[in-house]
Amino acid sequence: MDVSMTLWVLTILGLGALIGADFFIGRKPHDVSVKEAGAWTIVWIVLAALFGLGLLVFGNAQASGEFFAGYVTEKSLSVDNLFVFVLIMAKFSVPSHLQQRVLLVGVLIALVLRAIFIAAGAAIIASFSWVFYLFGAFLIYTAWKLIQEARSGEEEDDWEENRLLKTVEKKFGVADRYHGTKLFIRNNGKRVLTPLMVVMVAIGTTDILFALDSIPAIFGLTQDPYIVFTANAFALMGLRQLYFLIGGLLKKLVHLSYGLSVILGFIGVKLVLHALHESGVHVPEIGIPFSLAVIGGVLAVTTVTSLIASKKQAQREAAEATDAKAKDSVEA
Repeated sequence: MDVSMTLWVLTILGLGALIGADFFIGRKPHDVSVKEAGAWTIVWIVLAALFGLGLLVFGNAQASGEFFAGYVTEKSLSVDNLFVFVLIMAKFSVPSHLQQRVLLVGVLIALVLRAIFIAAGAAIIASFSWVFYLFGAFLIYTAWKLIQEARSGEEEDDWEENRLLKTVEKKFGVADRYHGTKLFIRNNGKRVLTPLMVVMVAIGTTDILFALDSIPAIFGLTQDPYIVFTANAFALMGLRQLYFLIGGLLKKLVHLSYGLSVILGFIGVKLVLHALHESGVHVPEIGIPFSLAVIGGVLAVTTVTSLIASKKQAQREAAEATDAKAKDSVEA
C-alpha cells in the first residue's frame, strides 16, 4: 500500500487527537466501573473496525485484511500484557482511582517505544530479506517456550523491576507515598519522583519485552509499516479499558498461553515459508484470509475451553470445601 507523508501525518494527528480526547475525558482520577470500561472498549473496537473498513474503501482489500489480521493478533497478545500489569499495580500498591491514569500514560510510552521498534524492523526487512528466517525461528521458539511454561503449571506471582527502572529510581529518588496525580515533588529541597511516575515508566518499559514477539508476529502478517503501526496503535489504545473490563476474568483464561503459542507458531511458519519464497524456493504461501481465520478460530476455541476448565475447577473446589466442612461437622 502506497502511503504518502501527508497520510502519515494525518494519521498520527488523528491518533493523537483520540489519545488527547481519552485523556481529557478520564482526566479526573476515579474508580473505573465495568460499565464504563465496557462502553469504552466497544468504542475503541468500533474505531478500529471503521479504520479497517476505511482501508478497504480508500485502499484495497489486501491492506484491510492485513490490518484486521494484525489488529486481532496484537489485541490477543496484549491480553497477556494485562497479567503483568496486574502484578505491577500490586507491586506498587497503586490506589484504584489512580490506575486509569497510570495505564493511560504507560500505554502512551509503550506506543512511542513500539513505533521505534517498528521503524527499525521495517528498515531491517527492507535491507535484509533473510531476517524473515530469524523472525520465524524466534516466533517458533517463543511458541515452544510458552507451551513449556503452560505445561509446567507455574504461575508468575511476582514482578521484578528492570535495570532501567532501578537506574531511574536511584538517580532521581522516589517519594515514600503517592501525592495525587503529581509526578514530581520537592523533598527537603530536592526534586524527586513520586511512585505514580515510577509505575508509569514501569508499565511503558515492561511492554518492550512483549514487543519482542508481537512486532515480529505482525511483520509475519504484513510488511507494510503503516499497517503495522496503526494495528499496534489501535490494539494498545484500547488496552486501558480492557484492563478494567476483564481484570477479573484473567485468571479464568487458563488456556491463553496455549492459544498464543499456536498463533505465534503459525505465524513463525508463515514467515519461514515467505522467506523461502523470497529466496526462490517454490513453496506455498499462507494468505491473509486463511491467517485471519486461523487466528480467530484459535482465540475462540481457547476462550471457550478456558471458561469450561475454569468452571469445572470452581465446581471441584466448591465440592472439596463442602466435603471438608461436612467432615469437620462430623468430627465436632
